[in-house]
Amino acid sequence: MSCAKYNNGTVSSGRHVGRSLRTRMSSTIHYALSTIIIILSFHFSSASAQEFRCNVIVNYQKLMTTTQAYESTDKKVFDNMKQAIEDFINGRHWTNLEFQQQERIDCSLNLVLNTRTTATDFTGQLSIQMRRPVFNSTYTSGLFNYIEQGNFQFSYNESQPLDFDPNNFYSVLASTLGYYCYIMLGIYFDSYQMNGGEAFYQMAQQVQQAVDADRYAGWNSSGAKNRYWFMENHINSAYSPLHEAYYNYHRMGLDMMTKDQTQARQAIISSLRSLLQVHKTRSNILSVQQFIDVKIQEIVSIFTPAPPQEQKEVYDIIKEISPINVVKLKDFNTK
Repeated sequence: MSCAKYNNGTVSSGRHVGRSLRTRMSSTIHYALSTIIIILSFHFSSASAQEFRCNVIVNYQKLMTTTQAYESTDKKVFDNMKQAIEDFINGRHWTNLEFQQQERIDCSLNLVLNTRTTATDFTGQLSIQMRRPVFNSTYTSGLFNYIEQGNFQFSYNESQPLDFDPNNFYSVLASTLGYYCYIMLGIYFDSYQMNGGEAFYQMAQQVQQAVDADRYAGWNSSGAKNRYWFMENHINSAYSPLHEAYYNYHRMGLDMMTKDQTQARQAIISSLRSLLQVHKTRSNILSVQQFIDVKIQEIVSIFTPAPPQEQKEVYDIIKEISPINVVKLKDFNTK
């Protein structure tokens, strides 16, 4: 992927490819997704579908069981919150790529509200999941499954729109949603082309830098598991093998399973070696742990019928980079 250029609110990474997204993804990898342009004007268009198909759940049951009484009309606030988040994610053009309805990126967002301190101020727990289709199959593979640590503090006023600009701060809710959309796009396109998500991680960094990190929790380098570090893991050149892991695991591994399972498994092992390389540079970084947590059950399924030497290598790598997950490989050959 060529170096991203910033010009009048647009990020460009190469020439435009005028074919449909599915055709590009199905063609040779040298041509697939050779261009990504991020549109920051976020206009609506009927010519093609937006990138995401995100299912949003806002769970407010804890608020309804507290001693503070809420009139039934208050439930409309939560329905409007859900709709506003869905419109924010699903109703915007985040790239210039031509997505058909069936090609939209499947994801889900679950927001469990814990407290409501004023009419517009809330705390809760935010979790986000994203899935990716596997070539020549009906199987979808988890790419991202992240639960934020601690309380997510934000404001929501149903009478005000969720304005968003990566270079300017309007609200914690809008910046958080925009940040995770860029992170998801980065991981998604990394899984199709080597370093294909680079421009999106840079956009996530812009969102992070626009937030007053000293005022709002989760945006600065304090703590080991927050938005700052997840973004940093993906733009730090010291962790570049992470991007190789996304690509080899998915494009050269899962996507090739119906063609050559042995070769595909070797690509997945190569991706695990890349994660081990990152781990040796710095242990227990958030992005590596997230990768293994999402993939561990899939790894078990893929390598259960594999030869003993493959099982042993997978076991040894997982034991080193994610000891908590090694118990799930208890039936693997370890000698």
